Amino acid sequence: MKFTKIHGTGNDFVIIDNRVEALDEAQLGKLARTLCRRRLSIGADGLMAVDNPDNGGDYKMRFFNADGSMGEMCGNGARCIARYGFEKKLAGETQRIETTAGMVVGHRESQRFYKIKLNDASKLQLDIKTEINGKTYVCSYVELGDPGIPHVVIRIEGLSKLFADNLDIAGLILSGRVGENSFLEKLKELGRLLRYYSAFPKGANVNFYDIVGDNSLVEITYERGVEDFTLACGTGTGSVVKVLTELGESDGKNVKVRVPGGELFIDIEDGIYLSGPTNIVAEGYVTDEDLVI
Repeated sequence: MKFTKIHGTGNDFVIIDNRVEALDEAQLGKLARTLCRRRLSIGADGLMAVDNPDNGGDYKMRFFNADGSMGEMCGNGARCIARYGFEKKLAGETQRIETTAGMVVGHRESQRFYKIKLNDASKLQLDIKTEINGKTYVCSYVELGDPGIPHVVIRIEGLSKLFADNLDIAGLILSGRVGENSFLEKLKELGRLLRYYSAFPKGANVNFYDIVGDNSLVEITYERGVEDFTLACGTGTGSVVKVLTELGESDGKNVKVRVPGGELFIDIEDGIYLSGPTNIVAEGYVTDEDLVI
């Protein structure tokens, strides 16, 4: 089985051409659980399978979380698969990608820089009060696409200081040593509790952010399916900026968002646009002897 591994700002994915492999949903879920295991296999935040289109797109993208569950869509994943689609000649510099959450349009800005139009917000609730361990947190809830990708957006004072102090947040996440920083450890626990909070029946990705300056933010996301912080979350970043524009705290123009894996950029125009770098890390053959599908 051939595979390609690509990451977008630290959000990493294993991609296979399922037009060749012809695996069903259950088999793809098992494949994701095995191949996404770090240290024991290739390692990734998720697996994406390219399939033939059904609704006029150039191709279909099916996304699976590292735990094998099927996701509606993934923003950075779509940027990475747009790179894959161009490199593999599945489409040109502009491509239409079918996802479970709806059609996504990708654009090649340069060799490594890709921009996509995220799914529109199908649900948006501002200023939701949640009670966690006796403390009230005010957050917003966004779903992108239909069925929607669920995101909680919550401002955390002091998060910008961690980034300003040049703490190696990415290193702590990748090594599993978040507990060495008490601020991040508490934030991770809050993310876990909000992820399963009763007001969000689909379960939610939890996006913590802080404002640095005009149209400049920092953000870190606790992702469902990964059940941990990730180095970036494209749909989460888009959801944060969408909320801030609705609240009048951003004009939504070329908003720079620093995440543990680097920088992403959001523009709110006729929709939500996400752009940032990609990196083709490896291509080869899966030889994992523990793989059973």
